[in-house]
Amino acid sequence: MSKVGITPATADPPAPTVRLTGRRGVELALIVLAVLLSVYGYCAVGLARNGTVPPGAAGYGAGLGVLALIAHLAVRWRAPCADPVLLPIGVLLNGLGLVLIYRLDLETPGDAAAPAQLIWSTLGVALFIVVVLVLRDHRVLQNYTYVCVTAALVLLTVPILFPAVNGARIWIRVAGFSIQPGEFAKVLLAVFFAAYLAANRGALAYADRRVRWLRLPTGRVLGPIVAVWLVSVGVLVLERDLGTSLLFFGLFVVLLYVATGRTGWIAVGLLLASLGAVAVGRLEPHVHHRIETWLHPFGSIEAGEGPNQIAQSLFAFAEGGMLGTGLGLGHSVLIGFAVKSDFILATAGEELGLAGLSAIFLLYGLLVERGYRAGLALRDPFGRLLAVGLASLVALQVFVIAGGVTGLIPLTGMAMPFLAQGGSSVVTNWAIVALLVRLSDSARRQGDGGAVR
Repeated sequence: MSKVGITPATADPPAPTVRLTGRRGVELALIVLAVLLSVYGYCAVGLARNGTVPPGAAGYGAGLGVLALIAHLAVRWRAPCADPVLLPIGVLLNGLGLVLIYRLDLETPGDAAAPAQLIWSTLGVALFIVVVLVLRDHRVLQNYTYVCVTAALVLLTVPILFPAVNGARIWIRVAGFSIQPGEFAKVLLAVFFAAYLAANRGALAYADRRVRWLRLPTGRVLGPIVAVWLVSVGVLVLERDLGTSLLFFGLFVVLLYVATGRTGWIAVGLLLASLGAVAVGRLEPHVHHRIETWLHPFGSIEAGEGPNQIAQSLFAFAEGGMLGTGLGLGHSVLIGFAVKSDFILATAGEELGLAGLSAIFLLYGLLVERGYRAGLALRDPFGRLLAVGLASLVALQVFVIAGGVTGLIPLTGMAMPFLAQGGSSVVTNWAIVALLVRLSDSARRQGDGGAVR
């Protein structure tokens, strides 16, 4: 065929097709590497503890590999333009989390959590596959804006009816089965905030009055979203789930800033967060105790009561040094009941050292960066805000948890994404990765003119 008359706008060069195939090939190669690293960690724990390779190593590797392969095939079929790094990061973090929980199970044979976590991980990957296959266009979620916010508020409210666990009412426990509804609510609220702000971005950008250096939009526009945020945070305060309250507050401020482009909202958010933290810290005994422990982590030792959880966590990080003690050779189990959940990062710090801990943080950072990149590439405001909101959820959660266990900020009691024990958390995080995969696929399709290759 002659090339005369063919313009760049109508030409269909083969280069994009080659790049798309390469992206899926890169994804598959990274998945294989993630599975191999997870199996290596599983074997390293067995060799360190018992001198032999664990008998279930082959089954663990095969199971994780099959799950990852099915997820990869779903992405290859339905989202061929998606970012090739997102799924492998999820596989590696989930696999490492299973290794760390299995390692701690060896210290607590009466409380084995790894089998249950493996089941929840399977459900999470299944949800990932369903989202990728069923959700062909992320903009469909805009049609369910108020359904999402209603479901989120119901999920946040129901735990009030159940007994408190470790000072917080955030669990639903029935016949030995337990879930944490707030984990699912955070994704629903992210969808609601993104959809509402996208629909009203023009009115939000218009300020009808000015309060000192902050321009405020009309109350009719800003009122509903502020009301939803206040109700959700108020319920969480009643439940004493202040970590999730901080997470929702940060999500609200970040999306409001992205929607309006005004840095004043960041300043207002930091001010309100500080005032709220001071008020709750003074009025709520449970929170006040955590703040006192944060200010004086070794106070219990000086009082002759032995090290508390924060002190034991700091000892674990110090023991790890630069390269760690090696998988299976640490003593972070001395932290106590939350070692597999809130303090799982202490085990990683002790046994993998600063080098391994930095690698984990880099994985989280890369996951967040890829989410932001998808948001920047998307043309529709809803998709842009949703990508930023989902990535910010991961970033805020990692900061809050890592800051708590390292003594940077008071401990809030949340699950480290993918690493920590917690079925609701791992399922929700797989849903977040699935949505980011869908958003990144849409971003590249829009960049290539919407063509399906």
